[in-house]
Amino acid sequence: MNPWILVILAGIMETGWAIGLKYSEGFTRLWPSVLTVAGALASFWLLSLGMKTLPVGTAYAVWVGIGAVGTAIAAVILLGEPVNMLRLAGIALIVAGIAALKFA
Repeated sequence: MNPWILVILAGIMETGWAIGLKYSEGFTRLWPSVLTVAGALASFWLLSLGMKTLPVGTAYAVWVGIGAVGTAIAAVILLGEPVNMLRLAGIALIVAGIAALKFA
């Protein structure tokens, strides 16, 4: 499979486990905790597969960026976190950084 697809899927999984941390309530709720740990393990595994052929710095930065942007968007949608211009500018800067690393 294309290593970039693996890194993108890993980043999406990172978003899932980051939001899962909130729902696990400090790992005090069983099923959200189980799903969060499973999502984290799957995310790391997919990232490790992508890193077999991709540069580690670029793959890691893309993974973190997808996770950060995805988590920020999911938090707005699922948790009602506020949307303001500074948050949107931060997301745009992360996306620009991901693009720069991908095409560098």
